[in-house]
Amino acid sequence: MSVPTFGTTVLDCPDPIALAGFYARLLDWPEPGEQRENGWVNLNGPGGRLSFQRVADHTPPTWPTGERPQQLHLDLYVEDLEAAHTRAVGLGARLLDDGAEDFRVYADPAGHPFCLCLS
Repeated sequence: MSVPTFGTTVLDCPDPIALAGFYARLLDWPEPGEQRENGWVNLNGPGGRLSFQRVADHTPPTWPTGERPQQLHLDLYVEDLEAAHTRAVGLGARLLDDGAEDFRVYADPAGHPFCLCLS
């Protein structure tokens, strides 16, 4: 078939096991398996797959300034924004912007922006 199917979203990072573990705990998905020799980790959950790739000189985005643009971000849906905020920060996320009523912007431990959005 010539129509591709979606496979995964890949995040560059300095430590694929650590970042995959952060997202496993944040999303309540099973902990990641072994890291492949090339520095790649897959995280499989009921909602799909995230993958993490080791990049030795990784520099995180500088959201919201354009020095190093975000390039992509994840929108994660939650029913209780306040409880999700507390949980995400407790797991190592850093709040970047809480100016909207229906979503907040965070950085994961490797600096990638993601949003917690009211569903």
